[in-house]
Amino acid sequence: MKVVGYLRVSTVDQEHGIAAQRAAIWGEADRRGWAVEFIEDAGKSGKDIDRPGITRALGLLSRGEADALVVSKLDRLSRSLSDFARLLDLASRQGWSIIALDLGIDTSTPTGKLVASVMAAVAQWERETIGLRTKEALAAAKAKGVHVGRPRKLDPAVARRIRNLRSRGHTYRAIADRLNADAVPLPGGGARWHPSGVRQTALRAS
Repeated sequence: MKVVGYLRVSTVDQEHGIAAQRAAIWGEADRRGWAVEFIEDAGKSGKDIDRPGITRALGLLSRGEADALVVSKLDRLSRSLSDFARLLDLASRQGWSIIALDLGIDTSTPTGKLVASVMAAVAQWERETIGLRTKEALAAAKAKGVHVGRPRKLDPAVARRIRNLRSRGHTYRAIADRLNADAVPLPGGGARWHPSGVRQTALRAS
């Protein structure tokens, strides 16, 4: 079986880290009779998979020029469970395997597939939990009268009204009371006009 041995370190001077990863993959390759092509990303973060080395590796795998992607540790491939789940899905659809030596993940075996599936399920749970918390936070903000979404532009008619009232000697508080009585919407969201907000609006409109 031909495999891609993927190596990554976050800074270019971590040559020992690259050597240790290479040695671990060589040892497994010797034990299992793999032919290995090494591809490395030196000085690249693991926060996402937007890296030239992994892009090249995925190209080889998608073209059928290798049968598996091998890493000594899963975090060398990605620190994001979501990215890992996407790679698992890609590997399944394209017919190649992912092998992470430190966790015993090997999607060419039933046990490895089980471990990978559990991790993918955790990633899905993480995404859904974050989405639910975001939805709940937005709902709570709306309940408090906070505008959610793109900031509203200042209505020119409201700006003119504020200028006219100021020119006639009305205080910022008096103007705020009038705007609230008429249910005039705030440009940036919120439940009520306040003197400070009226003042800021007047300054922006001047």
